[in-house]
Amino acid sequence: MSIQAQRTEASHVVMAALRFSVKTGVKPRTLTAALTGDKNKRLGQYESREVPIRDARPFVAELSLDCEGFELRRQDSAVKGFYDEEELRRVYYPEVLDLVREATGATRALVFDHTIRVESGEGAAQAGGAGKGPVRQAHNDYTDISGPQRVRDLIADPAEAERLGKGRFAVINVWRPIRGPLLRAPLAVADARSIAEGDLQATDLVYPDRVGEIFELAYGPQHGWYYVPAMTTGEALLIKSYDSARDGRARFTPHTAFDDPTMPADAPPRESIEVRVLVFFED
Repeated sequence: MSIQAQRTEASHVVMAALRFSVKTGVKPRTLTAALTGDKNKRLGQYESREVPIRDARPFVAELSLDCEGFELRRQDSAVKGFYDEEELRRVYYPEVLDLVREATGATRALVFDHTIRVESGEGAAQAGGAGKGPVRQAHNDYTDISGPQRVRDLIADPAEAERLGKGRFAVINVWRPIRGPLLRAPLAVADARSIAEGDLQATDLVYPDRVGEIFELAYGPQHGWYYVPAMTTGEALLIKSYDSARDGRARFTPHTAFDDPTMPADAPPRESIEVRVLVFFED
């Protein structure tokens, strides 16, 4: 029996609707909230598809960033208030760097931003307008254009940026519940090995002063979707959003929030934080 068949047999599966991009031959565009003054506005064609999403807990020990493109790590945080910007940078950023270095073996790591996502309730009030809602669109944060651009944006010395860009580097997203167990709007993550190159659609991300690029995902019946139910605040999901290596390891790992039909209607609103880390593998 194949590993995939074993996982299918061992896993609890939920059927849930995910939102995908439809390939039309025209590059999709997303006008960001910073440009619209309200919410992101997606310009493209989209569809909802019901897909099986498997519980990854029975085989978390097998998952790896280089194979599936994601893995679950246990790490308690000393942060007392995730809505405190100063405490995040002083306490949480170093914790994330330690976690990512241990998981990847990177020789150099740099946290470059974070996003808090809240739906409603007390968390939204604490965020004071700084929090964003969960993204219910299958996507990957970086492409072959925007991944290398991150190095040029973040490394001040152009010569150093060029040197580092010639070696292997990656972007890791560290995703964690602020309150747990997280029941509403959990994160579905695609097995990177199940994604065909043609399923990834480059999409412009339009800001007032620049245009970035992400991948949106078109539906494919072969996609393998997973989630970690009831994640706690002591658990972190590491997701590889980009890898410059082209040697067969995972490079892009699409993900999306979804509505779990098995959750109770009174489940608390989702509160989560994601931190993005640029890592380098120097000789």
